[in-house]
Amino acid sequence: MLKFTQLNAGWNAEPNAPDLQVEQDDTSLVARFRPNRFLYPELARLSFILVRFENCEKYRITSVNDHSWYDGQCRFSDLAPVWGEFYEISGDTRDGLDATPWIAMNGLGTRHFHFYFRDEALEVKALDWSRQVKI
Repeated sequence: MLKFTQLNAGWNAEPNAPDLQVEQDDTSLVARFRPNRFLYPELARLSFILVRFENCEKYRITSVNDHSWYDGQCRFSDLAPVWGEFYEISGDTRDGLDATPWIAMNGLGTRHFHFYFRDEALEVKALDWSRQVKI
């Protein structure tokens, strides 16, 4: 049984042009993107939100976008509560149903994090995560 825990309370990525960028070093992965200033005007002063994944085993950026999610083409279309959010997924995460290759890292974390952006989705297997801001 799959369980989706939403992690982004009070913040989110810019819905039209989030400008997702990822940087990795040995066991850490940092995802950088523009904040949603429309829904969260208090984020207007921020240039970027950074989500850091610690002890990252692997990650991938898939081509799943909002159209494919609403058309039922995403492996979580009928299961995830809402499009465009940041989740931790537990249970059978159906990794084999997406052919996008994983990028291996040197960490050992196995928690499954999944962030839907407008034109792509970021999937990460890591030990933990934290949010930072960049003004």
